[in-house]
Amino acid sequence: MHLLIPFATPLSEAGRAVMATLQLPHLQALASVLAVQTRDDGDEWSLSPPHERALARALGWRGTDGLLPWAAHAAAADGIELGGQAWALLSPVHWHLGTDQVSLVDPAQLQIDDATSRSFFGAVQHLFTSEGYGLAYGSASRWYIAHSSLATLPTASLDRVIGRNVDRWLGHEPGARRLRRLQGEVQMLLYTHPLNDQRIAHGLLPVNSFWLSGCGALQPQTGAMPTVDERLRAPALADDWASWAKAWQTLDEGPLALLNTRARAGQAVQLTLCGERAAATLGVQPRGLLQRLRTRLLPPPWATLLETL
Repeated sequence: MHLLIPFATPLSEAGRAVMATLQLPHLQALASVLAVQTRDDGDEWSLSPPHERALARALGWRGTDGLLPWAAHAAAADGIELGGQAWALLSPVHWHLGTDQVSLVDPAQLQIDDATSRSFFGAVQHLFTSEGYGLAYGSASRWYIAHSSLATLPTASLDRVIGRNVDRWLGHEPGARRLRRLQGEVQMLLYTHPLNDQRIAHGLLPVNSFWLSGCGALQPQTGAMPTVDERLRAPALADDWASWAKAWQTLDEGPLALLNTRARAGQAVQLTLCGERAAATLGVQPRGLLQRLRTRLLPPPWATLLETL
């Protein structure tokens, strides 16, 4: 069993203060049987966050920062014929215009149903096909485009941009500039579109832009898919640290308790903890008598480990 936990550590001071109060007995108990096997250190400005990089490694994928083929992987799962092309995820989103920046609202807040999403998809489709892009509809929150240029176009993950200034994450490569122009055209089209008039009348956020991510051609999966527990994601992206702490408690009482039981039964287990800067993968390692005694006498290093992620 390999458990992967994104957003295990917050960046903000407020989040770190809450993290210092966490009581996680099952995570603490795992300290006596698990040790760090690998680390992936970086910073919070990478296009691909640590949990996406860790998952890609587990699947056996290759790719540089911002070039991990999540779109092709998801499109295949949605039953779309890939045709050997490079794909990107085209997410319908709402950009919020603040006093000093434009930020991307969590797409989950759009509350967009399938029929409405298909209508928006049809409204913008000609803007992309006229530029030579292939389009495919996956679900209300997942649209896809295909083009040879997407094979080498690095893009920022949605998990990097939600709730943050979009300017920092818009690329400047030739392919990115082309898509920025398309973003402008999509925004102008949707600004006064009747579909958004209807949404606003019903108290819903308008769909006023898109975000491109997960570029690349499909790669074979050569490793086992970890169990990804995303319950920390939504509260972390919303800076809701009280809910984040509660989610950590349920995580500790559920999946981590199970992992601890399996580890102590001698089963092969791994735990990957991911912050916004780094990730660490831990596993069972043979230990001598001295190491076991040190583990019992010294406090578990979990708080220290989480601080480094």
